[in-house]
Amino acid sequence: MLTLVDWRVRVAALYEQVRADPDPERGHATWRSGRDDLFRSHPQSPLPARDPLRETGLPYWPYDPAWRFELPLLPAPTDAVDPDERVVDGGGDGDVTMQRTGQLALPSGSTLDVWTLQQYAGGIFVPLRDGTSGRESEAGGSYGAGRYLLDTAKGSWLGGGADGSTLVLDLNFAYHPSCRYDDRWRCPLASPGNMVTDVVEAGERLS
Repeated sequence: MLTLVDWRVRVAALYEQVRADPDPERGHATWRSGRDDLFRSHPQSPLPARDPLRETGLPYWPYDPAWRFELPLLPAPTDAVDPDERVVDGGGDGDVTMQRTGQLALPSGSTLDVWTLQQYAGGIFVPLRDGTSGRESEAGGSYGAGRYLLDTAKGSWLGGGADGSTLVLDLNFAYHPSCRYDDRWRCPLASPGNMVTDVVEAGERLS
């Protein structure tokens, strides 16, 4: 239990470093290095003991500033395909109840639902399943079930406007959930409102 607390403290501190750096690309390099250190040696690493990624580090697309946005938080859609409330299996954390509370409109015209966790202390959660998910090609792909952009309950937060009306969404910081590395993990995944056709060649990739 204490190692899990330490993991989350370290992740939160890493994102704090990123937010404090006025150069997003340099902050991204800090984030990558910090994640590699955690995944390599921390007791709570989701990587199996002999996974080669412990030595090579996690693979990413090169940083692209075109995928960084500060977007207004829009009201939740009233015509969504999936329910406004979801209960998902959180594995050792138990069931997780999520409420759709907003939406983000990307410059491409795609939208992403913003969810809040209904458990104690709450949190904002924004997953992403895009055109790279499950793709097998020389261009590379990402985990078929999607990636995470924000999960504030676990420390991943890039900031927002002082008045709370906007948030920073940098798709270069898209990362795979723990279940991508080992089946023992259970992860909330992208629902229809977080699936887009955009080919997001930014963030963590499979290889």
